[in-house]
Amino acid sequence: MFDILIYLFENYVHSEAEVMVDHDLLTDELTRAGFHQDEIYKALAWLEKLAALQDTDAYPYLPCVGKRSVRIYTREECQILDVECRGFLLFLEQVNVLDFSTREMVIDRVMELDTKFFSIDDLKWVVLMVLFNVPGQESAYSQMEDLIFDEQEGPLH
Repeated sequence: MFDILIYLFENYVHSEAEVMVDHDLLTDELTRAGFHQDEIYKALAWLEKLAALQDTDAYPYLPCVGKRSVRIYTREECQILDVECRGFLLFLEQVNVLDFSTREMVIDRVMELDTKFFSIDDLKWVVLMVLFNVPGQESAYSQMEDLIFDEQEGPLH
């Protein structure tokens, strides 16, 4: 399923091609590309849930959540998001790429991926997908693109 999400993101979103909204046409294209139909449906449902997250106040700003707050991860989240991934999410918050709401959207989408093996590179793609789909996050999206595609030598600080 994750391969389908990356395929869609690279071929439609990141390439600035016109995004197809017809599920039947999109399903046919993905099938021709070699993806299995059940995985296609899961990926499309994942994207629909992502779009629904931005349309709701699922993660409103909470006054008690400040710069000194710490996110406590559940056991299930820790099984998917290893120490490196959790550290990267913290880093993204510290450099203002993610805020409370977008961080929670990222975690929500990661937990819905139906995968046992999840890497920091996978996390970076999920962050890009979330930021692309949240209005007003253009600057954070651009900053995240720079972090991913402008590979720097040495430490980031």
